[in-house]
Amino acid sequence: MSIFRRPDYTSDTTQFIEQLKTQRPQLEAEQRQGRALLWEKPVNRDEQQEFKDARVAQKPYVYQTQAS
Repeated sequence: MSIFRRPDYTSDTTQFIEQLKTQRPQLEAEQRQGRALLWEKPVNRDEQQEFKDARVAQKPYVYQTQAS
């Protein structure tokens, strides 16, 4: 090890998060439960296919007026 090597830097935010995790070890499990509650929804493949089939194709330039 070099005599000029500095100790590894950790930011205040990283120190805070590490301290929080040591104080509350169940924190990550709670975060996963919250994510599952809000984001991890079951996907119905049949409905997804119906939505995809019902989609109307967009015109190349959507702001162009219809020529009569």
